[in-house]
Amino acid sequence: MPSIDKRCCAFLVALAMLGTGALAQPSATPVPASPFAAATPAVQQFTLANGLTVIVRPDRRAPTVVQMLWVRVGSMDEVDGTTGVAHALEHMMFKGTPDIKPGEFSRRVAAMGGVDNAFTSRDATAYHMQIPARRLETAMQLEADRFARNQWDDDEFRREIEVIKEERRQRTEESPRALMFEALSAMVFQASPYRRPVVGWMSDLEAMTPDDARAFYRRWYVPANAALVIAGDVDVAQVRALAEKHFGAIPSAAVPPRKPREEPVQAGPRRLEYRAVADQALVALAYKVPPWRGAEVDSETDRDALALTVLSAVLDGYDGARLDRALVQGVGTGGKRLADSAGSSYGLMGRGPQLFMLTAVPASGVTPEMASAALKAEVARIARDGVQEAELQRVKTQWMAGEIYKLDSVANQARELGGYWVNGMALDTGDRLMARLRAVTAAQVQSVAQRYFSDEQLTTGVLMPDPSRREAAPAVPAGPRPALTRH
Repeated sequence: MPSIDKRCCAFLVALAMLGTGALAQPSATPVPASPFAAATPAVQQFTLANGLTVIVRPDRRAPTVVQMLWVRVGSMDEVDGTTGVAHALEHMMFKGTPDIKPGEFSRRVAAMGGVDNAFTSRDATAYHMQIPARRLETAMQLEADRFARNQWDDDEFRREIEVIKEERRQRTEESPRALMFEALSAMVFQASPYRRPVVGWMSDLEAMTPDDARAFYRRWYVPANAALVIAGDVDVAQVRALAEKHFGAIPSAAVPPRKPREEPVQAGPRRLEYRAVADQALVALAYKVPPWRGAEVDSETDRDALALTVLSAVLDGYDGARLDRALVQGVGTGGKRLADSAGSSYGLMGRGPQLFMLTAVPASGVTPEMASAALKAEVARIARDGVQEAELQRVKTQWMAGEIYKLDSVANQARELGGYWVNGMALDTGDRLMARLRAVTAAQVQSVAQRYFSDEQLTTGVLMPDPSRREAAPAVPAGPRPALTRH
């Protein structure tokens, strides 16, 4: 998701002020590169006969290539009882094929001077490697082989699921804040599968079988549900020939139908108090807001989504932004510090519903209720008084400069293109996004602050320090704990 880079240099800010890019042609033809990044050439996209999408962005600045295989399946595509299976399968994709033994995939990538990893999100699973340009065919052959012929024995799965359970312990169950946010998601969303954690509930991990992962693989890992993204020192014709050679022979299969799971309209405020052994309290205010769909023809909800992006940046887009000044520095309260930290975030885009989140860690002597009221007051101030034009231009310029800086990396180019594909967006989405964000007005920012922050759509999560919970903490397994893998 786009974010404001607080450390953008003056050079990038100056570049961002030059102007916006022209809209691209349909994906069958090259998409003009954004003038924000002169070294980034055109993008091309094509589809193999079996349904696999291939997206290529040549970038000749260094003899390196990033290859990403995106599968449009994540935790939102799971069903109750097998939560975490998308992430578990991601781990198992490194465990072999008929020709490659467990662990050998990454060793081969390293041997040719590359690095590889993967990640699972609510919306997608992606496998990425960065390799010398001359080794692209070897990398593509490896990726196509595991996509089409992934296999492993039951014992390998049983060993790896213990690693995944340890990952959940270390990253979630041993972090009171992570547990609070996990519980908050389960309260915010009722019908949406976003209510479930990506790593899965521990009880589901304990009950998961090898065949659960195999069935998920057979169902969703089909060419028509995947995109191969190549960015770096490549020729489009070369990539096309290699993709046809190594991915083109994979049999086609239909993508399973996805049933709509629309989130019902929230009809009043919800509140969660999560009591745990913690050093400090934490307050999170989650508001349901519309996502940006990136349609070529702008809509009212898309305009609101972009204004919400700017609003989040006004609140927390740079050092000394509104939340920091009001809650941390105490500007306007006679220097009284209300929070040790405060922040704002907005998802902008995704396959499911999105949230606008305000967070604060109350300072010593400040109650969660006081911190919550202070967060709301900053949004209310914008709803009442609006934002200054200079403030608006500052955050938009910094946002665009951050996007330029990000795209200096071929890895980020591949990740951005894959993310747009996952969300069903066109290749020129990045250019259109920057152009439309530049057009957001102060009146639009004030309008969304007025319309989207009522208690009707609010779910409040409060982490409450409770030393008495120490005895109720989950038991840590005896003996050596499994080492976490990179992915």
